[in-house]
Amino acid sequence: MAPIKFYHHPMSPPSRIVLLTIRNLNLHANIEVVDLMNKAQLNPEFLKMNPQHTVPTIEDNGFVLWESRAIATYLVSAKAPGSSLYPSDVKKKAIVDARLYLEQALQISHSTIAYPIFLGEATTIPDDKKQKVYQILGNLNSFLEGQKYAAGDELTIADLALLATITSIYELGANVSKFKNIYAWYKRMESVPGHQENYEGAKALGNFLRSKADISSNWDD
Repeated sequence: MAPIKFYHHPMSPPSRIVLLTIRNLNLHANIEVVDLMNKAQLNPEFLKMNPQHTVPTIEDNGFVLWESRAIATYLVSAKAPGSSLYPSDVKKKAIVDARLYLEQALQISHSTIAYPIFLGEATTIPDDKKQKVYQILGNLNSFLEGQKYAAGDELTIADLALLATITSIYELGANVSKFKNIYAWYKRMESVPGHQENYEGAKALGNFLRSKADISSNWDD
């Protein structure tokens, strides 16, 4: 069976969700970096495959899929059914899905900060946008009370998704360390496969955005 084709950009938090999933499933994948800065996602070949021209995108023996969380759930279900990364028990799976929705809200909040800076429309972060991020992190911090991971005591794709997004938010200056449960969770996540690749991508994104804006290394300073 041919390896999965994975269309990726390391600075993209959603794309790193899929990268982390691939690494934690130990899947064989051919990774093609799509040069978003030079609009390679708008090439006719890519548009034919994915009219929404987004990364991440995968092609698995003719099956094409985009949207990071859909890809992550597909990869576990198709390549490692029964894995605790996306459990078969319906109640456990529902909790994982709920945490993925929380991560999506966090990613949207990150995007409302990052995109205006990326587009040159802003050079600072409004306080209300910072507080929205902190509100969602506060909810996650509460959910982590008394448990090791986002959906319980086993690692799931919800943790991988949150890792990609939270690392990006941290590298943009959010004071994540003030959330003690998140901080302890993050230290545990340093041992998961793909952690270093994720960190390097998040760091590159943070450096790029900082080069275009006046952002403190710590929002609370």
